[in-house]
Amino acid sequence: MALVDFIPPEGQRRIADAITAAERHTTGEICVHVTPRCRGNVMKRATRAFNRLHLYTTKRRNAVLIFIAYEDRKFAILGDTAINEAVPQGFWDGEVEELGRYLKAGRQVDGLCEIIARMGERLSQYFPGERDDENELSNEVTFDDLEDDDEHDDHDNEYGNME
Repeated sequence: MALVDFIPPEGQRRIADAITAAERHTTGEICVHVTPRCRGNVMKRATRAFNRLHLYTTKRRNAVLIFIAYEDRKFAILGDTAINEAVPQGFWDGEVEELGRYLKAGRQVDGLCEIIARMGERLSQYFPGERDDENELSNEVTFDDLEDDDEHDDHDNEYGNME
């Protein structure tokens, strides 16, 4: 299945618009990355995507990644260091649970837009918007079809799972 089958172009535009709207209230940066496969540990794969996309380069180190491996039905939410230092343990648990329900129901665009809006509200409590804040990262959904090289990682240590 190609990205356009999982998130059609109109859905990608809705997600980018949701990110734009959410980021109006926070200096935080929200990104969505989609890939078909993740046979190993989803947090390790999300961390590699986070680094490959240079999400750690934001001025305030407050980027957050929603990572989805749709064929393997896994996902994760990963924040940069300033977010992890500022928020309590389990901060994204509600978003993970809610996104999982949407993904299981095949409503990925609706779910992502809802979760992104919630993330913007929650991030604004710790990283409020500033008048001169610039958008440091693209709001477009990113995609790769790289082969997953985590086949031999511990499969029991998965964060999000759509099943």
